[in-house]
Amino acid sequence: MTLPWALAGSAGVPGTDGAPGAGGASGPFTADDLSLALLVGSVVLVVAVAAVRLSVRSGLPSLLIYLGIGLALGESGLGIRYDSQELTQVLGYAALVLILVEGGISTQWAGIRRSVAPAAVLATVGVAVSVVVVAVVARLVLGWSWEVSLLIGAVVASTDAAAVFSVLRRVPLPRRISGMLEAESGFNDAPTVLLVTALASQLAPDGEGEPWWQVGIVAGLELAGGALVGLAVGWLGARLLRAVATTSSALFAIGVLSMAVLAYGAADLLHTSGFIACYLAALVLGNVSLPHRPSVMGFATAIGWLAQIGLFVLLGLLASPSGFAAQLVPALVVGAAVLLLGRPLSVIASCTPFRIPWRTQAFLSWAGLRGAVPIVLATVPVTAGTPGVEWMFDLVFVLVVVFTLIQAPTLPWVARALKVDAAHHRVDLAVEATPLTELGAELLEIDIGAASRLAGVRVFELRLPRGANVALVVRGGGSFVPRDVDVLRHGDQLLVVAPSAVRPAVERRLYQVSRGGRLAEWTAD
Repeated sequence: MTLPWALAGSAGVPGTDGAPGAGGASGPFTADDLSLALLVGSVVLVVAVAAVRLSVRSGLPSLLIYLGIGLALGESGLGIRYDSQELTQVLGYAALVLILVEGGISTQWAGIRRSVAPAAVLATVGVAVSVVVVAVVARLVLGWSWEVSLLIGAVVASTDAAAVFSVLRRVPLPRRISGMLEAESGFNDAPTVLLVTALASQLAPDGEGEPWWQVGIVAGLELAGGALVGLAVGWLGARLLRAVATTSSALFAIGVLSMAVLAYGAADLLHTSGFIACYLAALVLGNVSLPHRPSVMGFATAIGWLAQIGLFVLLGLLASPSGFAAQLVPALVVGAAVLLLGRPLSVIASCTPFRIPWRTQAFLSWAGLRGAVPIVLATVPVTAGTPGVEWMFDLVFVLVVVFTLIQAPTLPWVARALKVDAAHHRVDLAVEATPLTELGAELLEIDIGAASRLAGVRVFELRLPRGANVALVVRGGGSFVPRDVDVLRHGDQLLVVAPSAVRPAVERRLYQVSRGGRLAEWTAD
């Protein structure tokens, strides 16, 4: 079966002049084609949404399920033929922009403030260390040339924002660790894209070799320029959005996301890093006092999910299972080099100067999940004209699937074994409630973990700041409005309503009681 919409071969989609595309489709896009496209697309989205429950129960990132959907639709499944790496790269970059924007908007500065410096070093120096280590292993074990070894090291060096964000939603971690993982995954796409593009261009037939120090200087300047553009667009955009804010929360949410995407376009046109620009612009916009925050968060999350689903399904469509077997052994070698050598050494080199405990470093080493970013970057050498690297996409695809199956389900166990898991887990809720927005209130969800000393504490003993209250307790499949004398238990979920002004104090108090029990003193922590 060959669908007539956007699934042509490398020559592109059929044009409006009726010329046939490379995928065997011919003629212009018609209303009948639209009906089929909407049918297949909507079915994929419904299946993807339903698959989230399976992802939560299994502990696997949803990216594996979406990749599986793409494989099921592809040439070895329903027979949809799609082989355009150029289109995949363009759409992949667009999806990564939206994923980074969603990550920036949903990331709280207070949660990552202490982690920004080590995360930035991990996203730059750590990437360089990982590339060199993986290249050495690939050269010595697999016998590849140094150029190809460095290229594959760069392709698999970046952790994936979508995979990291999805896993962090389930693993209760202290703020410093989760903040470092969030910030690193937001930062490291930019240097990795620059490095892969530079190495692939040098390997192209018409490429000109440049000294490594020159490549490093150019990459540093592009990152710095992109960061300045992102911060400037975020700050100016916040002022502009406040001035033009309307009563329509939906329109305002569109404006916020558009401003963050604008940062990518502006930075890229200035020949700086668009990825770091859009992430930082979104981070600024998500942490200033803009109106309609719940709507902005809800819209950004929805767009982020849509981008993830579309990107992973597209990558699954592009993959050719017939080539997986030949790349299994090289993928295991490269993946093991990343997980057991490259990632730990990059964490040690980046985090030791900041005196980060070895337990935390060990967890960070295991939590460096790979996902869509390496697979998208595996298309860059082909589109750049690098000869003899067509196998790289299949290798990276197999690597991501195999090592995600190894790492993701074991992260909660590793966190407990290393004793770096948090006693309780706090999750922000995007509540579409106008009264809450007008009153300047926020709703927090608190999960009481197995090690938390919140269990056994009566509600009144929490001594929350004035104006904050436990509005609901969810326990054992039921829920109730708690009284002051009700006792909290392990496994309870609390809904806490708090004025925005005292939210930091509420969080501090909950962490104090979670660690010290009912006798925890009211002290800054």
